[in-house]
Amino acid sequence: MPEVIFPGPEGRLEGRYHPQKTKDSPIAIILHPHPQFGGTMNNRVVYNLHYAFHNMGFTVLRFNFRGVGRSQGEYDQGMGELSDAASALDYLQSMNQNAKHCWVAGFSFGAWIGMQLLMRRPEITGFVSVSPPANMYDFSFLAPCPSSGLIINGTADRVAPPRDTHTLVDKLHEQKGITITHTEVEGAGHFFEDPHMEQMIGEVDGYVRRRLTESTR
Repeated sequence: MPEVIFPGPEGRLEGRYHPQKTKDSPIAIILHPHPQFGGTMNNRVVYNLHYAFHNMGFTVLRFNFRGVGRSQGEYDQGMGELSDAASALDYLQSMNQNAKHCWVAGFSFGAWIGMQLLMRRPEITGFVSVSPPANMYDFSFLAPCPSSGLIINGTADRVAPPRDTHTLVDKLHEQKGITITHTEVEGAGHFFEDPHMEQMIGEVDGYVRRRLTESTR
C-alpha cells in the first residue's frame, strides 16, 4: 500500500494510494469520519471500503483530512475538509487521466463531505454514503442531487438515527433523473461492528458492480 503525500489547500495531505495496472481503470476516493472524534483514513469502515473498491478494479485513494495524522492544517468545520477532498480528487485524476468512471465513498462525516463534493464535481458518476449523519448536518444542498448512488445505514445506529436517514432518502427519491438506492443492515450500529461489516461491504460491492455494467449516470 503506497503511502503518498500530496498538496492540499493548507499544506501536505497524507494518503494511501492503490493503483490498478490498467490505465483506464475507474477511480474512487474514500472519505473518513469526523476528525475530532477519532476519525482517520485507517478507520475500519474506510479501510474496508478502500479494499472493496480496489477489489472491484478501481484505483483508490484514501487520505487524512487536515490536522489528522501527518496531514497539515487544523480542523475547519467541514469547509476546509471539503477543499481537502477536492484536492485529493484533483491528485487522483492527475495520476489517472484516462479513468472512465469516478466515484466517491464516505463514511459518517465523510459521507456529508462526499455528497458536497458530488455537487461541485460533475465528473463524479456514482457515490456511496455509509451512515450519513442526517441528524447532525444539513443535506439540503442536494437539490438536485447530480448522480445516482447508494445510501447504506444500520437499523441500530445510535449516532445517526435511521429515521433521519429515511427523511433524507425520501427527499432524494422525489428527484427525477437519478436513482437513490437505500439499503439498511439489520441490527448494525453506526460503525458496522462485527458481524455486520461483511454484509455492509457485500451490499456496497453488489451495488457498485451492478452500476459499472450500466452506462447510465
